[in-house]
Amino acid sequence: MADAMSNFWGPVTSTKEWCELNYVRSSYIAEFFNTISNVPCIILALIGLVNALKQRFEKRFSVLHMSNIILAIGSMIYHATLRQMQQQGDETPMVWEMLLYIYIIYSPDWHYKSTMPTFLFLYGAAFAILHSQIRFGLGFMLHYALLCILCIPRAYKYYIHTEDRSARQLAKLYVATLLAGAVCWLCDRLFCKDISRWYFNPQGHAVWHVLMGFNVYFANAFLMYCRAQQREWNPKIKHFLGFLPYVKIHKPKAQ
Repeated sequence: MADAMSNFWGPVTSTKEWCELNYVRSSYIAEFFNTISNVPCIILALIGLVNALKQRFEKRFSVLHMSNIILAIGSMIYHATLRQMQQQGDETPMVWEMLLYIYIIYSPDWHYKSTMPTFLFLYGAAFAILHSQIRFGLGFMLHYALLCILCIPRAYKYYIHTEDRSARQLAKLYVATLLAGAVCWLCDRLFCKDISRWYFNPQGHAVWHVLMGFNVYFANAFLMYCRAQQREWNPKIKHFLGFLPYVKIHKPKAQ
């Protein structure tokens, strides 16, 4: 979208722009709503991180929540500047995060404990180096979608073997927020010319950010429940402030 006022960060060099006028509300923030909509993502990830640390979940879940925070911060910087380097700083952590999800989902059934993290680490490092030199565009989105699809079979297996209704509800909320967010993302991309003529811009990409904040929170909570069940930690779904679900565990004293 065309600039509405003089800007601090210089000309747009990123390969993607979204359906929000640039520098309308501040000369320091290119896409205001797309930037601040990452704040709920950070808050939700912080809540998940505190819960993981407080109950001494495995370190992988603390790292997962921290990766969510890093990704949200990277997205804020990218949308605030619309620069190529900051776009790569947003997209590369997206891939790293998905590699971490693949590890968490599949590692309990992986017989060779060191091979998976080693391979995923090398894959992530190689992608970061390659992505710093090449603009992938559509290729990046297809690559990211493939990584997401790889998680589906094992995640579905977790779901069908989960009997607790509240835990299954987490998985349903994950799917619901994913679908709703995808609709917002697609409408923002495909119908921007029409939306730009409306009196009110619904800011579909910003709504996508908020929904994805809840989406990853629900995904993380469900995976924490499943892992606690594997470890026989007697997990239960409780609610923070009466509405936000989280996992409460009771470890045996020996652990």
